[in-house]
Amino acid sequence: MVGRLGGQLRIVPGAVIGWDMGAAFALGAALGVTAPAIAELLPAIEAVMVRRVNEQISANND
Repeated sequence: MVGRLGGQLRIVPGAVIGWDMGAAFALGAALGVTAPAIAELLPAIEAVMVRRVNEQISANND
């Protein structure tokens, strides 16, 4: 199973500000990842994803 959070983003016009953490924890649990591991890893992953998605949005708007 491949996990995706594409539809579970917190957004404002023109930018992504984060993920829906409830959805992220549910996805991790469905993939067999423990809650402590998700809590430890997710903030760093979210920061990179938000930055990259916003870079793509900015590039598409130029």
